[in-house]
Amino acid sequence: MASLKAFFIATRPWSFTMSLVSVALGGLIAWQDGNVSLAALLLTALGATLVHGATNAVNDFFDTRYGVDTSQAPTARYRPHPIFTGLLSPRALLWEAFVLYGLAGAIGLALMLRYSAWVFWVGLAGFLVSFLYTARPVAAKYRALGEISVFLAWGPLMVEGAYAVQRDGLSVKAFWVSLPIGLLVALVLFANNARDIAYDASRNIQTTAGLLGSQKSLRAFIALIALAYLLVVAMVLLGVLSPFGLLVFFSVPAAVKLVRSFLEGFPDAADALTARLNLAFGSLVCLALFLEGIAAR
Repeated sequence: MASLKAFFIATRPWSFTMSLVSVALGGLIAWQDGNVSLAALLLTALGATLVHGATNAVNDFFDTRYGVDTSQAPTARYRPHPIFTGLLSPRALLWEAFVLYGLAGAIGLALMLRYSAWVFWVGLAGFLVSFLYTARPVAAKYRALGEISVFLAWGPLMVEGAYAVQRDGLSVKAFWVSLPIGLLVALVLFANNARDIAYDASRNIQTTAGLLGSQKSLRAFIALIALAYLLVVAMVLLGVLSPFGLLVFFSVPAAVKLVRSFLEGFPDAADALTARLNLAFGSLVCLALFLEGIAAR
C-alpha cells in the first residue's frame, strides 16, 4: 500500500505557491473593499491547493495512459514521476485525484452555502479546466491550448473566485490584477513545453512552443515576461493600482537572471525556475495591495 508521503509527492507540492499567490491576491483585493473572513480565505486557499494537486495527479495519469510520459521523458530527469518511480500505481494515482477533487468540492459547497453562489460557477469552471487539461475528448494540453487553460485557471478564475467568496460578487480590479499573474503561471507551462519540443514532437503532441520552435519560443517567453511588467505599469497609470504597484519591479533582476539562464536553451528545470519568478512577482503585487489597503484605512 502506498505511503502518505508517496501520495503527497505525487501532487508536486513545490508548485502550490502559484495557487497560494492567486488566492492571496483575490483575498487582498476583497480586504481593500471591506472586512474579510480569514477562515474563509484559508478554506479557499486549501480548496485551490487541493484542485491544483488533483490537476497534477490527473496530468501524470493521462500522460502515462496516452503514452506521452515514459521513463525517458524530460520531466523524469528532474522530478520523481509517481508512476515510473514506482511511488504509485496508475489506479492509485487516479483515485488520489478524485479524492482531492472530492475534498475540494466539499470545501466549495460549504463556501457556496455560507458565502456566495459564485463559488459554484467558478469551482465548476475550474474543475472542467483542470480535468480536461489532459483528459479526452478535450485534452487541451495536446492541442496547443495548455497555456490558455492555465492562464484562465490561475488568473481570472482563481483570483476572482477568492474575491467572490469574500464579497459575493466579481471585481474589475481583481480581473485586471489576475492578468499578469495568470500570464506568468502560463509561462511556467510554456517553459516546460519549450524544453520538451523535440520530445513532444516524437510523441505527436502539439504545443504552442512546438508550433513556434525553439528560437521563437525564447523570444515569445521574453516578450510575455515584459508584458507582465507592462500590464502592472498600465494598471498604475490607469489608477487600478496605486504607485505601490511599482514595487513589482524589484523582481526584475530575477527575471533577467531567468532569461539569461535560458539563452543557451531551456534547462531541465525550466518550469520550476519560471515558477520562482511567479512567486517573486506575485509576492510583490501582494505587498503592494496590502500597502494600498493600509494607506486607505
